[in-house]
This record gives sequence, C-alpha cells and structure tokens, in this order.
Amino acid sequence: SAPFFFLTSAGLSDESDVNQTPLLWSTEGQSATMNCSHTKGSTYWLMYWYRQLPGETMKQIVFTTTATPNHDFGDFSKDKFSATKPNAETGTFTVKNVEPGDKGLYFCAVSEHSDTDTCES
Repeated sequence: SAPFFFLTSAGLSDESDVNQTPLLWSTEGQSATMNCSHTKGSTYWLMYWYRQLPGETMKQIVFTTTATPNHDFGDFSKDKFSATKPNAETGTFTVKNVEPGDKGLYFCAVSEHSDTDTCES
C-alpha cells in the first residue's frame, strides 16, 4: 500500500484570529487540501500560502484575493498546487499528487488591502 505523509500547517498572525488545518495526513498520489479562515474582518481579503520544507527557508507559493479567480502562483506550477478564495474570511490550498518531497510546514497569512493615493502637482 502507498505510504502516508503528513503536512503540518499553521496560521501566521500577530493574534490568534487566523485558524488553519493543524495537521493533515495524505496518501501518496492523492490531493491534500488545507483550510484557512480568520475573524479579522472583511477588509482582510488577501491570503498568502507559504511552504517550508525541511532544512529550507519559507517560500510563498501563492497569493490569493477575492477580486480574481486567477491566483498568482509565481514560479510554482498550477499543475501541482491550487487555491480557492470564496470570500474574505476563508480560503483553501491544495497540494496535488502528494509525494515524499511535499512533506513540510504550510502556512497561511492574511493581510488588509492597502490603497495608494496619487499626488498630482
């Protein structure tokens, strides 16, 4: 039978108002989905997902927003990862086709949208 792998996750926040799937077991070849939610309010509609593999630094995998379904995965493949952002307070992150190299820490973080003002002279 296929071995099991576990993905550990935690919410990054200055307070305990970001909640995330704490421990997730997955079978090799299956998908593993993590949930993240917060109670910081509807202005915190930006969500980031990070991964830290053993012996490596933390890397951002995807930036999500409720404004668009086309989330920014940067250098990471959409064939390997997916994310949803159905509303300001919740989001999911999925690792597809789990393999031994996916074992690590996964973090979600949320932030508030910041507007910029244009100064004209």
